[in-house]
Amino acid sequence: MNKTIAVIKGDGIGPEIVSEALKVLDKVAEKYGHTFTYKEVLAGGCAIDATGMPLPQKTIDTCLESDSVLLGAVGGPKWDHLGGETRPEKALLGIRHELGLYANIRPSKLFDALKNACPLKDEIVGNGLDLVIVRELIGGAYFGKKVIIEKNENGEKAAYDTMIYSVSEIERIARVAFDMARKRRKKVTSVDKANVLESSRLWREVLHRIAKEYPDVEYSDMLVDNTAMQLVRNPGQFDVIVTENMFGDILSDEASMITGSIGMIPSSSLGEGTRGMYEPIHGSAPKYKGLNVINPVATILSGGMLLENIGEQALGELVERAVTEVLREGRVRTKDMGGTSTTSDMGDAIAAKVRELGRS
Repeated sequence: MNKTIAVIKGDGIGPEIVSEALKVLDKVAEKYGHTFTYKEVLAGGCAIDATGMPLPQKTIDTCLESDSVLLGAVGGPKWDHLGGETRPEKALLGIRHELGLYANIRPSKLFDALKNACPLKDEIVGNGLDLVIVRELIGGAYFGKKVIIEKNENGEKAAYDTMIYSVSEIERIARVAFDMARKRRKKVTSVDKANVLESSRLWREVLHRIAKEYPDVEYSDMLVDNTAMQLVRNPGQFDVIVTENMFGDILSDEASMITGSIGMIPSSSLGEGTRGMYEPIHGSAPKYKGLNVINPVATILSGGMLLENIGEQALGELVERAVTEVLREGRVRTKDMGGTSTTSDMGDAIAAKVRELGRS
């Protein structure tokens, strides 16, 4: 197998964690005779510094020409003074739009070895946690019309963002969720705010219709505020959660902390083809830049998701098994897990475990 991967290391801790993911991917390639060609490009704050824009055309072109995209993180206080169109985070929205990546898959799994790091009581998560949040990625308030009013009728500055969804946008993300549930525990929970928002009422209407196409999948609606509560009260009730862009962004961060560390959660952003973008759900953590202390597991697992989605399911599972074994052994733990190991220590251990678990 020969694949080209666009690599966006990004800002803050991005270069450190992506380097560890590449280390693991290289070990997979070495063991199984594959070739991964990496094309490093700029996006986010580092791109602003180098080119004056968060998403250069060269980056877009390279991503479109590649089989997949691996991303670290973008943003930081250095660029907080910039306007909305020139902020580092605009690069993420731009890549998603240009590549047509409308489905963000965020699995939250509590590894047995990290149960002590979970902030919830054992009677709540004693049976484990394994859910997936399917987040619509290129609609809603993040992509709707944004307006700044310098002076409204009261003489004040004001602003608004438009949360807008079409039927086709809702249909396609719904089918992603239902198809995924069929491969898991056959349960979908659709999250909205239908008691207040018209967009949510349309969302619910469409989900009810799509649910009838999947009679073998249990379906339910839940308001977003109740979902936020249920995630900490009884997270085991969830299998696949499907929701709109902003709600998914917030809920997936909450779900990540139940796993014991936000540094454990990978994600994939997918469209109609096989090309996707893979990244940890956490941010750039600039205060830790260069300290070699950040947990790279989320980025490494994102690399595993990349392998699965290019047709190498077994290799993606191998990466997850390697992570599970390293955590179970307990010799290597980064600071967020209560240990003292470095970022590179964790990458080295997982790469070595891939070599050990992989075929001879």
